[in-house]
Amino acid sequence: MLRFLVPKVGGALLTLLLAITLAFVLGRAAGDPVQQLLGGMGTEEQVAALRTELGFDRPLVVQYVDYLTDLARGDLGESVRYSQSNWDLIRSRLPASLQLAGAAVVIGTLLGIPLGIVAALRENSLWDRISVTLALVGQSLPLFWLGLMLVLFFSIRLGWLPSGQSGTWRHLVLPAVTLATFPLARIARLTRSSMSEVLENNYLAAARARGLGEWRVIFGHALRNASLPVLTLIGLQAGALLSSAVTVEFVFAWPGLGTLATQAVQFRDFGLVQAIVVVGAVTFVAINLLVDVIYGIIDPRIRDSVSA
Repeated sequence: MLRFLVPKVGGALLTLLLAITLAFVLGRAAGDPVQQLLGGMGTEEQVAALRTELGFDRPLVVQYVDYLTDLARGDLGESVRYSQSNWDLIRSRLPASLQLAGAAVVIGTLLGIPLGIVAALRENSLWDRISVTLALVGQSLPLFWLGLMLVLFFSIRLGWLPSGQSGTWRHLVLPAVTLATFPLARIARLTRSSMSEVLENNYLAAARARGLGEWRVIFGHALRNASLPVLTLIGLQAGALLSSAVTVEFVFAWPGLGTLATQAVQFRDFGLVQAIVVVGAVTFVAINLLVDVIYGIIDPRIRDSVSA
């Protein structure tokens, strides 16, 4: 198991380093935050003094090394806009983003997998065509438009659910459903294609010949073998939803990392942007590493092939 995990962990660390480096480079190329802080009204002396105070007058290589050193100590820096620790700002918004992304993953998984299974079992039927069409529509709809339509119908016209903000579970329904649309469609399509391939294997006929019930054959054998690519997709979607939730958070005024990132970009607070990218990258890499471990548990052949 150790020989299986070492290359996975190494690849995860390399991916994380590349994400951190890219965030550092793009943050410096986005503009001068000192001018933004001073509103373009500062004198040359004020600009130079603030740049020295914030450490922006040092060579980029020195800034990069110091940045990596701070990250190794768990220091995400301080926001030049809010004059607060970046970690404190992120920690105040992270639970809301995790709640929204988690709810979207649960909705997408609980609806997408059964939809894909039924479509695979009734391939080329009317239900199969309907499910495929719904999956294509779900992947094509712009999230901001879908969110606005849901607000118009369920909040304004029917008055059933709040149109924005956070608080009770009712505030979570519309943004979670909106955000779940894309992963639900992808999970349904991949489950259908993966199940269709597995259902053609001869070992399922052998299982039926041994007297196993149809439900046990489908869920105990077919679904288990078809679940590996679906599991990967769910892990990728869980990590990606933290970043793709920006539009949904903006539409529903959801107080998460997406809203904070938008504000940080507007004010060119690239220290805060970098901190958000680091937290998002760590979350994404950790989820994918967990998926790799689960891969090895579900299918020992994968673990053994790496260890051999």
